[in-house]
Amino acid sequence: MSALAGIVGKKARPKEVSRMLNEIRHRGPDNSVIRNLPHATVGCGEINTSYQSTFAFSGEMSPFAMLDGDVFNDRPYETTNVTLLRNMYEKDGTNCFSKLDGSYACVILDEDETILVRDPVGARPLVYGTRDGNLYFASEAKALLHYLPEVKELPPGHTYSTRDGLQPFSFEHSQLPDFDTPAEAATALREVMIEAVEKMMADGAVEGVSLSGGLDSSLIAAIAKQFNRRLKVFSTTIKRYPSQDLGYAKLMANYLGLDHYIYRITDEDIARILPRAVWFMESFDEDCISGFVANYYAAKLAREHTNCVLVGEGADELFGGYFRELQAVDDPEEKEEVARKLLAIAYNTALRRLDRGWMSNSVDYRAPFLDGKVVALSERIPLAMKVYAQDGEQIEKWILREAFRDMLPREIAKRPKLRFARGSGVDDLMDHITASKVSVNDLQRTPKSSQGAAFTSPKELHYYRLFRKHYPAGYECLTARWDPFK
Repeated sequence: MSALAGIVGKKARPKEVSRMLNEIRHRGPDNSVIRNLPHATVGCGEINTSYQSTFAFSGEMSPFAMLDGDVFNDRPYETTNVTLLRNMYEKDGTNCFSKLDGSYACVILDEDETILVRDPVGARPLVYGTRDGNLYFASEAKALLHYLPEVKELPPGHTYSTRDGLQPFSFEHSQLPDFDTPAEAATALREVMIEAVEKMMADGAVEGVSLSGGLDSSLIAAIAKQFNRRLKVFSTTIKRYPSQDLGYAKLMANYLGLDHYIYRITDEDIARILPRAVWFMESFDEDCISGFVANYYAAKLAREHTNCVLVGEGADELFGGYFRELQAVDDPEEKEEVARKLLAIAYNTALRRLDRGWMSNSVDYRAPFLDGKVVALSERIPLAMKVYAQDGEQIEKWILREAFRDMLPREIAKRPKLRFARGSGVDDLMDHITASKVSVNDLQRTPKSSQGAAFTSPKELHYYRLFRKHYPAGYECLTARWDPFK
């Protein structure tokens, strides 16, 4: 993981890029690299994880490569991730991005072209804009505040080139296991999930798992223990009223025999982090802010023990976790389309609060459910196997439960989904804290943002006011809604 920033098209001074990096230093606090190139000045901040993953810049001559994230393609043992990226680009040009297996945002600086790239799922952010013929880019928008009045976020599965503009691409996954029956589908899913966890742990950097107590993080912990029996697991709860999730997290940690660390979030913790939450998130969406808080304190706890963890995000979008939204649709084809869109919109909601929550504490997160092969397999599994009708009930993530039922306590294998912020108790406490800041009357007087975004609650109006203390109106486009029906 790293922080990326740069100015292309003019002879920028290193102190300008240094200033940009300083705004996002949480993404890479251990090492800083700034390079003056013939047509650009660029910089990276790095987190020391493993030899393969730490380094973020590669190249003594054009093309130069910059990488935020992890890639897992085969390579000689001593080849770092960013050098692998550069080698693949030298061999295949822009075609290499469809072959790049990982979770990443990256930049290629060639002699006559600069290319910004974001993987097809899009957990790692990349923001950019132009002014006076110059291209400015950074991992987070806050790094661009001194240079651009408005910004754009590079969409997942796209490149932006100074020569060709915005272009889509897709990941060409390796051969997937075949299946015909639900039992064969469960076996195939188990195979690719274990493979994904194993390759994400291969460099030895992962030392912990974020354990909410739900199905997804519990099975990640169960798989991960096979490759590191000394893993630590990290959970959060609200001190005032411990959540349902905590009991299940304790059950899973005891079941696996792993050291379990718990952060109990206080009222003071919430009040203290809210202004910073909006700054880190670059959003005023209330669901994103609530989800960020739970992730932030899980990461804060984990940082005391490690700087690299596995997380369980992505399973809901891939395997029917949001089945209530799917139940609202009757037409089978439309239902499948809504299911596909759940993943397409995840980067600006669930994945953003994941990324900003963990990276605000300088912890590299790896999400096996977002592995390219897992995503590709999920697209082949029929929705009827994900949301399964049994004894008059709809069972969400049924195929996932079947694939790992033998590795989980019965109570966790069968428990229904709770939203992370609700399950951890964060939503309730934030409602209480913000009630004194805004009222329904305030919302009636100011129902929309300056750019026309309708506020969903008085709480969100409060977040918007905090947002505008940090960001101009031209940055409101970074706030997105979770709505698979649009």
